[in-house]
Amino acid sequence: MSGHSKWNTIKRKKAKVDAQRGRIFTKLIREITVAAREGGGDPDANPVLRTAIQSARDNNMPHANIDKAIKRGTGELPGVTYESCTFEGYAPGGVALLVESLTDNRNRTSADVRHLFTKHGGHLGEPNSVSWMFDQKGIIVIDSSQADEEKVLEIALENGAEDVLGEGGVFEVICAPGAFESLRDTFRGSGVEYQLAEISLYPKNTIRLDHRDKAVKVLKLVSALEDNDDVQCVSANFDIPDDVLKSIENEL
Repeated sequence: MSGHSKWNTIKRKKAKVDAQRGRIFTKLIREITVAAREGGGDPDANPVLRTAIQSARDNNMPHANIDKAIKRGTGELPGVTYESCTFEGYAPGGVALLVESLTDNRNRTSADVRHLFTKHGGHLGEPNSVSWMFDQKGIIVIDSSQADEEKVLEIALENGAEDVLGEGGVFEVICAPGAFESLRDTFRGSGVEYQLAEISLYPKNTIRLDHRDKAVKVLKLVSALEDNDDVQCVSANFDIPDDVLKSIENEL
């Protein structure tokens, strides 16, 4: 599995307090609002909005919140205008990070992201310095308790998946963005619930972090970036062995 998917699996196992759930909702509302503004408020005609709505539903966001976010995006309700900006840089150990944000104040977000990189031993890079290391992919993570390997492989390979990786009690299904919705819905229609389903940047190659100290430093930077209200997503090319990840889980 990719490091980012492992990190997401850990976070999903942690108890969610109200403040954390509020942060998740804030990010999803921004995503829905921007998708509606850029592509219209009809999910049937706007695949980006459709995917954002499904992510909100997966996180148990109330329908009223989703509806208000769409209307703010289409201008039916007043709201803040967000713009997207991307930051590229490196964590300790040479791990590449690509930080995607939606913000109403680019200068504030730039300063905050730069501060977090510096504080945690990383540094920002020039535009396109790391983006070439990633491809956009659909990623679906399924716990092995939901289905055995044979069933996951059968559904995946018959519905456009490019690869299936199994490690640490989960399966990671990789597909092209165009096959994502159909594949995700087929799993759910077959009674297989997923832990994570998203279209995101997937590393072409990974850097293995065998030492716990390096792994802790990288994950603390990733966590700090993700906790920033303006940051929507952090993509990284680290790979941490399961034994190392398990040994540091309580420190994160």
